[in-house]
Amino acid sequence: MNGWLMKSEPDTFSLDDLAARPNQTEPWDGVRNYQARNMLRDQMRVGDPILFYHSNCAVPGVVGLAEVASAPRPDPTAFDPEARYFDPKSDPSRPRWYLVDVRYVRHLRRTIPLAELKGAAKGALEGMPLVRNGNRLSIMPVNSAQWAFILGLEELAQPLNQGVAP
Repeated sequence: MNGWLMKSEPDTFSLDDLAARPNQTEPWDGVRNYQARNMLRDQMRVGDPILFYHSNCAVPGVVGLAEVASAPRPDPTAFDPEARYFDPKSDPSRPRWYLVDVRYVRHLRRTIPLAELKGAAKGALEGMPLVRNGNRLSIMPVNSAQWAFILGLEELAQPLNQGVAP
């Protein structure tokens, strides 16, 4: 299974925003990191599952599920001088940046906080980029064991020492 974790700041674009879009689908534009771009362009396939993650917020964590809804294609915001993600070095004949459409699947019953995920960093999630210090990628692979473990946490009661309301 190829699964993915995709981070978004909820003040910029949240899972609720995705759920509210027509067909609950939106282009995942603005990726401007080569490693993330390569995964998006070369490895993502229609139907791949996505853990939707809210970052840079009060309680960063996995908040829902989505899926890849289109094949990779050039990101048009790279060519638009009025767009937030314009890249003057990107050329439509040799695109530098790509995107896929993502489609909403569902909200999790509770947010699975980063602190809880980091608690599993020496076990089931060892090696997962999300739980390593200094990771800044907005897109990262999730293997089937990690996926199953994270979704298994959804059913567990919130640990009392997390200090986060369910």
